[in-house]
Amino acid sequence: MEIDKGTAAVWDEDLVIPTYPAGEPDHNPMFLEKRVYQGSSGAVYPFAVIDRVSDRKVDRKYRAVFLENDYIRCMVLPELGGRIQMAYAKHLDYHFVYYNRVIKPALVGLAGPWISGGIEFNWPQHHRPSTFTAVDYLMVNNAEDGSATLWLGEIDRMNRTRGLAGLTLHPRRAYLQVEGRLFNRTALPQSFLWWANAAVSVNDQYQSVFPPDVHAVLDHGRRDVSRFPIVHGISLRLRFSGRL
Repeated sequence: MEIDKGTAAVWDEDLVIPTYPAGEPDHNPMFLEKRVYQGSSGAVYPFAVIDRVSDRKVDRKYRAVFLENDYIRCMVLPELGGRIQMAYAKHLDYHFVYYNRVIKPALVGLAGPWISGGIEFNWPQHHRPSTFTAVDYLMVNNAEDGSATLWLGEIDRMNRTRGLAGLTLHPRRAYLQVEGRLFNRTALPQSFLWWANAAVSVNDQYQSVFPPDVHAVLDHGRRDVSRFPIVHGISLRLRFSGRL
């Protein structure tokens, strides 16, 4: 699709991607599994667990959503958790996140399949259990300022909370704006994480930039907290006040 200069646009279209299909889910739900999985117990009910991936590649059609302006072109796959599969800087001829051109799951996710590459949005915990399942999406071309927004959302089956991620490209801007919205639909307080897992190809120009007010970082488990910028590998005990 050709976009007008000085504007942003969002649209969807069919795209064929080489894929190693995941197996059928286990018909028996796992109420409790005896494993400690990167800070999580491993209990994923009511999700069905998949424990097989085919070793034969097939061509599969996906409904992909594209966001584009003069500087950036992004491709999002709502069928695979709403992940940003491709993010390309047009003026630099450079993929600024790792673009995995093949869908080949590894069985390292909470409910089984997980894929590398792109940007994965995670809530309310960890690499979220639904990272390999379809999410709802809404495309909005904002007439007021010429920007374009893609909203991705779902209801978490485990805690019944609701999460949204809004991806926006503005005209004449070389960045992607991400807005997260979380809703507690229950009568009880719920703990949560909301974070993005970005994959990059590391080279001599690679940098990771933290805001100057960051004093602590977390490992995979929420209880694994270390000081920043010098990490000693010793967990800190943090206390948060108020309700999130």
